[in-house]
Amino acid sequence: MHRFLLHNEQILEASARTLAAGQVGLLSGWGVFSTLRVMDGVPFEWARHWERMKRDAAHLRIPFPADREWLETHLHALIEANHAYDATLRVYVVRNKGGLFEGPGQTRDFDTIAFTVDVAAWPETVQLGVAHEARHAANEFAGTKCISWAENLTRYERARQQGFDEIILLNERGEVAECTSANIFVVSGSRVWTPPLSAGCLPGVTRAVLLEDIDVPGLEIEERALTLNDLEIADEVCITSSTRALLPAARIEGLQIPGGRSVCDRLQRALAAHAAAYTAAHRKPAPAGVNITQ
Repeated sequence: MHRFLLHNEQILEASARTLAAGQVGLLSGWGVFSTLRVMDGVPFEWARHWERMKRDAAHLRIPFPADREWLETHLHALIEANHAYDATLRVYVVRNKGGLFEGPGQTRDFDTIAFTVDVAAWPETVQLGVAHEARHAANEFAGTKCISWAENLTRYERARQQGFDEIILLNERGEVAECTSANIFVVSGSRVWTPPLSAGCLPGVTRAVLLEDIDVPGLEIEERALTLNDLEIADEVCITSSTRALLPAARIEGLQIPGGRSVCDRLQRALAAHAAAYTAAHRKPAPAGVNITQ
């Protein structure tokens, strides 16, 4: 984590004592979050991240900031304070009130917290494990991104210990849903498919960009229910996320896959071009006089 964090309207030292156990969202996982790439000082696809957080917060009955630009301004101040112009940014909105264990003196309905870190060094290709019945697509909260993340962290840590970079999560119907922190795509000829939201996956921002904004001549990118067999017979498999962009899969546990990447490389280039255009269009002057609370 970089030196400074954002806590509501303040830029503070990351070591500052700012949170209390009585903020019910902290100990109950009652909050929403999103992870963004910062490129040349620009939070990439910020509006999409905001809208997803806002939708998930409403579904989980979490109070949420009313003004997207208010939060964006403070995120830019954090980026400037940390000189985090090429970084990863994570932003949380955590519920403070409600339930038996609400602490005394809570004056805010929610807290907004954000911090930045260095960009991770991802491999050029990934090796994927498989977890059965790891998503419950029929759950009313499937597809919401809340801070109760221990299940994903446990599966990811275990996968890493087993020599995998990520793990494919199947739902109760045996369909491919997603990975712990990435969506999954398969390539078959000129068709590129990703599981529908009804499979229980999160509506990833990079997933949305590929489905809605990316136009690669000769390719059709669509949703379709997928099984492990679809992954095995596909020409290529890849995963996508805001931090990884797009990474081809070289190996999947228990499957024989070709491990190709020619179409994935074309999609990578298209995503990079989209990111460059977005960054150029959304670049803003640095905030004047960032106020850092000592």
